[in-house]
Amino acid sequence: MSVATYRAPRRDLALLWHQVRYEQLSFWRNPQSAFFTFVFPVVIIVVFGALFGGSGRSSYFNGLSALQYYVPTIAAVSVLGSCYSQLAIVLAMRRQNGILKRVRATPLPEWTYFLGLLAHCVMVSAVDVALIAGIGSLFGVPLPTHWPALALALVLGAASFCALGVAVASLIRNSEAAPAVVQLVLFPLLFISGTYMPIHSSALDRIAGALPVRPFNQALLGPFAQHAGVDWKSLSVLAAWGAAGALVAIRRFRWDPRPE
Repeated sequence: MSVATYRAPRRDLALLWHQVRYEQLSFWRNPQSAFFTFVFPVVIIVVFGALFGGSGRSSYFNGLSALQYYVPTIAAVSVLGSCYSQLAIVLAMRRQNGILKRVRATPLPEWTYFLGLLAHCVMVSAVDVALIAGIGSLFGVPLPTHWPALALALVLGAASFCALGVAVASLIRNSEAAPAVVQLVLFPLLFISGTYMPIHSSALDRIAGALPVRPFNQALLGPFAQHAGVDWKSLSVLAAWGAAGALVAIRRFRWDPRPE
């Protein structure tokens, strides 16, 4: 093995670490955005804790208490916010401002740039999920018991929704339209996937089960509330959507601003 061949992986790892560090610094240097990224889901759990803290298990929540149901679904919302919504909007803004064009002119490989974004999103999501689980425990919700299953669901969910976020960003024409496009896709999915209330329609449940949000909810509900391990069926649906998002992103993503 030549010295150049040996040094190439080390250089790529150094560039990847630099990109992750850049994303983290950019995130924390915007304290208002960072504050609401972590506070919003925590506030929801606190409000739900005040509303449902004394309620027991219910058939309406599929044999769980209200908070046992909402802690994992709100955790899923926090991951969606970091890995899908914010990522799509940020990429649309960076493209329009010419930042992506300048990034592409640097020695940073394209795959390293997106892997750095993914690592950053996973880190933010992990902090969010830990905060939500901690606040839930204050209201009597047991902590997860199957940590490897939770970690697998979190990483695969983050990767899949990052891929979908990049795919959606590739279809957005300008940064002003980004929030509307992102929310138009996200909000209906949240409601039909049982995020804010359980779905008791078998037909709607089948439809939502083929879309990405409900399988992610189910993959988190298992280790969070049902003392279950890996939900391979839900994760396979999630992985399929991630692969589809990655394919669209590879074919359609633009680094240069779109002409007006």
